[in-house]
Amino acid sequence: MGSVGVGPDGPDRTSDGGALHVPVLRDEVVELLTGDRGGDRVVIDATLGAGGHAEAILEAGARRVIGIDRDPLARESATERLSRFGERISVRGGLYSEVLAEMAETRAPVGGILLDLGVSSMQLDRSERGFSYRQDGPLDMRMSSEGPTAASIVNEASEEELADIIYELGEERRSRRVAAAIVRARSRHPIETTDELSRIVSGALGSRRGGAHPARRTFQALRLAVNEELEELQRALPIAVQALAPGGRLVVIAYHSLEDRIVKRFFVETPELQVITRKPIRPTTGEVEENPRARSARLRAAERRGDVAA
Repeated sequence: MGSVGVGPDGPDRTSDGGALHVPVLRDEVVELLTGDRGGDRVVIDATLGAGGHAEAILEAGARRVIGIDRDPLARESATERLSRFGERISVRGGLYSEVLAEMAETRAPVGGILLDLGVSSMQLDRSERGFSYRQDGPLDMRMSSEGPTAASIVNEASEEELADIIYELGEERRSRRVAAAIVRARSRHPIETTDELSRIVSGALGSRRGGAHPARRTFQALRLAVNEELEELQRALPIAVQALAPGGRLVVIAYHSLEDRIVKRFFVETPELQVITRKPIRPTTGEVEENPRARSARLRAAERRGDVAA
């Protein structure tokens, strides 16, 4: 995952064109995590991606950044990009919930944690990763090389299971129509590529001139299911709070309503947190024009209270 958040299709995270590896809401993230904090803090970029946010945070004076990403290619790219910072940057592999749990146990003081959710540009723009409905590639969608692929779900799940996944995770109202079309198609031969699936969904739903791609929601649903992204977010949020020192801040950038709803509810219902952003911060018109993939981003931030026992 990454440094340039984007949504269902995914800079360094989401959908349709835009500059590669451009950190979404970079200035806002830097201000929240280092601006009035004295800069000299340890920050965890829990979704490192290509390292764009981590680079900006280090340039702003953070003492150290610990980057986490489950994608080995992302870690390799970020390590190269950030090598000039020497020992001020360290990169960890694995699920961010697990690495944050390790850090919470050490009780090391952490001044800020960033979660830039979604899929990275590096993942989206490489057809062999199988994330994009606009490029043909194997129907994979895994952020790491582990676990079942999207093809496994598409070809093995029942029609009812497919409809539920596409409705619940893709918020696709016509999910049953999509699921039925997938099951008809796979009865002839397995669905193995993103182009095949995109054409099947488009055929089932049709398309509107100027509207979103008809397969967008289905691809989002499958990606979330393959990588268990919402489950990982729900596991990580309470752990992140425990990892933060009093006065430390948690900043989350979400790209669709499912993620944002989880974050909003957690912030409001967690007594250890003081919400900083009453409403989510959105990209400016200028940022969206420069980087269209930022258009769906919503940033929320909260601070760990100093009057609540750890």
